[in-house]
Amino acid sequence: MSAPPAAAVERKTAGIIETDLPSRLDRLPWGRFHTLIVLALGVTWLLDGLEVTLAGAVASALKSSPSLHFTNAEVGLAGSAYIAGAVLGALGFGWLTDRLGRRKLFFITLAVYLVATAATAMSWNLASFLLFRFLTGAGIGGEYTAINSTIQEFTPPRLRGWIDLAINGTFWIGAGLGAAGSLILLDPHLLPGDWGWRACFFIGAALALTVLPMRIWVPESPRWLLTHGDERDARAIVEGIETRFRSEGHALSTDAHARLRLRSRGHTPLREVFHTLFNVHRRRALVGLSLMTAQAFFYNAIFFTYALVLTDFYGVPGDHIGWYLLPFALGNFLGPLLLGRFFDVIGRRKMIASTYGLSAILLTVSGYLFEQHMLTVVTQTVAWMVIFFFASAAASSAYLTVSESFPLEIRALAIAVFYAFGTALGGIVGPAFFGRLIDTHQRSEVFSGYLVGSALMLAAAVIAAIWGVDAERKSLEHVAAPLSSVIDDAP
Repeated sequence: MSAPPAAAVERKTAGIIETDLPSRLDRLPWGRFHTLIVLALGVTWLLDGLEVTLAGAVASALKSSPSLHFTNAEVGLAGSAYIAGAVLGALGFGWLTDRLGRRKLFFITLAVYLVATAATAMSWNLASFLLFRFLTGAGIGGEYTAINSTIQEFTPPRLRGWIDLAINGTFWIGAGLGAAGSLILLDPHLLPGDWGWRACFFIGAALALTVLPMRIWVPESPRWLLTHGDERDARAIVEGIETRFRSEGHALSTDAHARLRLRSRGHTPLREVFHTLFNVHRRRALVGLSLMTAQAFFYNAIFFTYALVLTDFYGVPGDHIGWYLLPFALGNFLGPLLLGRFFDVIGRRKMIASTYGLSAILLTVSGYLFEQHMLTVVTQTVAWMVIFFFASAAASSAYLTVSESFPLEIRALAIAVFYAFGTALGGIVGPAFFGRLIDTHQRSEVFSGYLVGSALMLAAAVIAAIWGVDAERKSLEHVAAPLSSVIDDAP
């Protein structure tokens, strides 16, 4: 079955492009092309999971390191440095992603991450460790903006929620790798105490080196090309994808598809970006900010200090932390994978409100049991597994929400802005705040921190239930019309 003639697909007059390319992308079945996109780009979440896990798993080794001698507060400060880098990296690289294209940036951001995480392994004091962790976070923050926007712009809308959540869940595959790697590399019988933690940070560099060549074949987003007036390349990419599907035996309909009329533009001024985010779509902005802030505090406060709770309150040896991180990571991975389908079937608002609310309630209950000395290290781990089965899906839905709720021209920067605001409010403060609570060695103090996280999650659940966007099974252009849309009738 041949593709429609090019003349029937695109028409450009007076700077206006009339196109059906987005709807042709949306009607595609899931195929090998989509799977390869996910493998080449979705690794970002795996790398972040690896880095976050290593930060917790090597905490004890950093405290006992002959060259570093970190305190609990300094371990928490290192976590905050990573998050601060991710915030600034997301903003800077997010702005560049919308201006220069998705493809250019996901090469740059991965390279920044690769170099910085390798440099972390060679840190010689607190200042150098903080600097390299900051740069590692900058690479990961930039990856989020470029990768999330690219994957969503290629994913069929009927699967967008599930695929997005499942990809986000691979964070916990990275967490599992970090936990397993720490179990091996932190073994004092294998490597000296000041070398084990250094070897752990080379895991991420090795993975990045493996993935970098896989991205060469990933095309630029046709949707991004269209908004920048390059309909010729956009058409060539879509027709190439369709040809690949037909060669694999898929029959693609030649029926007429929904068409868009877009006015090409070189870039979107920042004034228009912020006017769109906080004026035109201010309710969506409130939802996005609430979801990102709550999940950032909830996750970063608890996960960055996970190892400290196990060592300080349950007496778990530092080189055994990985054994407790593995089941925790499994629960977090299964949550988005198993619940993700319901975000497309039941709907965004109901599922987001439910997962956020359940996470808040479960953390409050387990926190009380912890404060009352009613949990053992095993039951504490089981409790965290259950809590984060739901919290992982909730956190993933925050990224889904902010990346599909805003117009195409500012999608990457929108992801960056809400990731930055939410993470700055919840992620930078959280690890340092909880590090100090744990330093008191008082369970009641730690419980009070859990209550703060629960309150934020519960508030976000209410806001999402009231003002959330019903984006399930809808095209991105239907959820949020492009800023360059021409709404008058086609000539």
